[in-house]
Amino acid sequence: MSDATRHARPLAGDSASSRGERARSALQLADLIYHATVRHLRRDHGNAVIGILLNIMQTVVFVMAFFFMFSLLGLRGSAIRGDFLLYIMSGVFLFMTHTKAMSAVVGAEGPSSPMMKHAPMNPIVAVSAAALSSLYIQVLSMVVVLWVYHAAFVPITIHDPVGAMGMVLLAWFSGAAIGMVFYALKPWIPDVVKVVSQVYSRANMIASGKMFVANAMPGYILVFFTWNPLFHTIDQARGYIFLNYNPHFSSVSYPLYLSVGLMFLGLMGEFYTRRTASISWEAKR
Repeated sequence: MSDATRHARPLAGDSASSRGERARSALQLADLIYHATVRHLRRDHGNAVIGILLNIMQTVVFVMAFFFMFSLLGLRGSAIRGDFLLYIMSGVFLFMTHTKAMSAVVGAEGPSSPMMKHAPMNPIVAVSAAALSSLYIQVLSMVVVLWVYHAAFVPITIHDPVGAMGMVLLAWFSGAAIGMVFYALKPWIPDVVKVVSQVYSRANMIASGKMFVANAMPGYILVFFTWNPLFHTIDQARGYIFLNYNPHFSSVSYPLYLSVGLMFLGLMGEFYTRRTASISWEAKR
């Protein structure tokens, strides 16, 4: 074997050292995201427990408001056969998970934020922390509400808990992906992004389809909902929750592929924004 061939081959020790360095970098990044997530959880309220309780109360208020609205309007017969309150909670939980994730990502620290002056911090860490803190609060609130309802009122049965939880995660991911697009545009047109994100959140009160059963909707009305990824996740979640419901007009692939595309689009926009960001952008705000 020639000297040139021997020197061209990488040493086994160098390869192991490179893998160890990458593993340490990944652990450092995970640790940074964890601490940023804890900080984000405490940002809105100094006491994390009280903050979670307030979110649980907000969820309960939403559920009870829709319950009384359906009862007063006589729409209970149009729901899926099964536990009526669980039907309402399935829509409210996914709606809040989606909306809160989008709002958290849009409200994360931008590239010109003072927090970005600290060396380990970067916008991706800030966005990850905001999205994960939103997921943590929503999942914890959902578990507490379901447990209290199951233990104190009526025992509930979820047909496919794994599939239902997958739809919760998909609703969260789609909200984070839409929020990522708004986050990339925010430094350029902050006022427009604020208005559009609020309009999107308010429109989802109806456009998410949480008050309707997709299989019972006529085709000329269904077209106004099928563009919305949240509509698909809610309808599919009800298929996993209720044994007697099989969704025909929604899919899992549409919100998944759309969310992945929007996430990549938002990441590319954020990378471009980060390269051109200036502290003076936020000087007047």
